[in-house]
Amino acid sequence: QVQLVESGGGLVQPGGSLRLSCAVSGITLDNYAIGWFRQAPGKEREGVSCKSFSDGSTYYADSVKGRFTISRDNAKNTVYLQMNSLKPGDTGVYYCAADNRHGVQSLCELPLTDYWGQGTQVTVSS
Repeated sequence: QVQLVESGGGLVQPGGSLRLSCAVSGITLDNYAIGWFRQAPGKEREGVSCKSFSDGSTYYADSVKGRFTISRDNAKNTVYLQMNSLKPGDTGVYYCAADNRHGVQSLCELPLTDYWGQGTQVTVSS
């Protein structure tokens, strides 16, 4: 059974940092891409960053380039999203998803996977 569990969300001031975690079980990460998505109230879900752990390709949305970094801890089977220089516009529920059928840009722009976590809330506010 595939499970993805996000953690690490919270309230942070503008300019601050957070690191989100996506603990993955039931799949071999080497064969998958993992994506981070967010959804703000009243807005559509947006792909933030996606990374393939089979070929190393990585995608970042323009809005987070240079501020967010996606990475992996092999020993813990966990994928991280390091978020720096946070802005109020980064507020939303953040989800991770796993996919082994599409490239990273496709995953981030039009996710067609059934494997999602439950989400973690990130609020950027002073």
